[in-house]
Amino acid sequence: MTLVRTLLGIPELRLRLLGGEDLLDREVSRIYVTELPDPSRYLSAGELVLSGLLWWREPGDAEPFVAALAQAGCAALAASGADSGGVPADLVAACTRHRIPLLEVPPDLSFAVITERVVLALATESEGARKRLLSAAAEGAALPDLLAHGARELGADCWVLSATGRVVAGSTGGPPRRRTVLPVGGRHAVPWVLAVDADLSPAAAEVAEELAGLAGLARSREDEVRSAGMRVAAPLLHLLGTSGGGNAELATAFAATGLAPDTQLRVLLARTSGAPLGAELLCELLAGHPGAVFVGEVGTGEAYALVDTGAHWPDDWAATATRTLRELDPVLAAGPVLVGVGGPATVSGLRGAAEEARQAVVAAARRQERVAVVSGEEIGVHRLLVGGAPDALRQALRERVLGRLLEYDDGQHTDLVRTVRVFLECSGSPARAARALHVHVNTLRYRITRASELLGVDLTDFRGQVDVYLALLIEG
Repeated sequence: MTLVRTLLGIPELRLRLLGGEDLLDREVSRIYVTELPDPSRYLSAGELVLSGLLWWREPGDAEPFVAALAQAGCAALAASGADSGGVPADLVAACTRHRIPLLEVPPDLSFAVITERVVLALATESEGARKRLLSAAAEGAALPDLLAHGARELGADCWVLSATGRVVAGSTGGPPRRRTVLPVGGRHAVPWVLAVDADLSPAAAEVAEELAGLAGLARSREDEVRSAGMRVAAPLLHLLGTSGGGNAELATAFAATGLAPDTQLRVLLARTSGAPLGAELLCELLAGHPGAVFVGEVGTGEAYALVDTGAHWPDDWAATATRTLRELDPVLAAGPVLVGVGGPATVSGLRGAAEEARQAVVAAARRQERVAVVSGEEIGVHRLLVGGAPDALRQALRERVLGRLLEYDDGQHTDLVRTVRVFLECSGSPARAARALHVHVNTLRYRITRASELLGVDLTDFRGQVDVYLALLIEG
């Protein structure tokens, strides 16, 4: 860290302190030369201001100049009074009043020499700071420790944030402040940034860039550790994702996770448009979850997560996850992102929870939105029962129950199938269905009677209604 005191200690500069003995530990971040009577527009915090005092004409001129330096938070003023018989007394008084350290530059010393030596000192300090950060990283410092090192070097708090705004780590527990933001290195679907609570000088910016790069390396290390820990669940996630294996194989794969058989679990499925980002998205959504989490890719564009929910799973998890993914949408170079949630279930019900997650994704796809998250609780039991049946069985049932009605509509160019669907969705009420279809109630009753004849089912009977409605849920 280059301090005002450091500059006074450089022999070839021969700077003399005229005021501000108690302010010598101020950090110098850059150097600025000016002869403007009011340089306020161009000043930055931490600057050493050099001036030949060409702007000074008479007593009183120093006040607005020094006030501008104080307002900007400049580190010190180095002034040469060669053309005015020395540094004016009112400049010394103004610097004392506004608490600005005042250094006198020898008349025979070029500002170019001062600039060169200060820039060299700043560059040397920057190089030292970068080496200290690299040393901490080489010793395996975790991300929070690395940020603490960085905060000391930069003299400002810093945080790593994900693209969702989640605080990954910070040098302090306070809310992040983003006066300077730098991208964190690495190729990830969910990018990170380094936020620093300071306006950085060029030298400090180099240190911050080094810190951002090291944060990217720390993320990669953490990714490797997490992946190694999740490999134990890979066989189980594969079985759930492919509906393969028997009960014994499932039990063996589950035992490898180390979870107790009575653990309450959720199964999550993320489906993306072929890009291998589902696992990373699930990890982001589940970051900070207090229970065990296992995530893995299963096939192209699909990732599953097994989540130990303990006794609690937020009722609004799907809504919160939807908002989080929508915040990410601008940075996702991908098509739709759909997430389904199944469970809760213990190991004995995991297959059912996985199927529930798959049906939730199907329901999410029906919303025709780029981002959709659906929980199994949002889907009617009848839809889950129909969706869980094998495709061949579902199509056979649809044909057996609706076949004659479908053929009639096709041949006569009628729409009795829609009439029946609306009638059943109106709880079998002719009056409500007629209003929904904008027809007379007698017309509605005639159509339902005709449909009953073709179906061979009494559509006023509850069991017949259930069979037909479930068949209507099967997509042709």
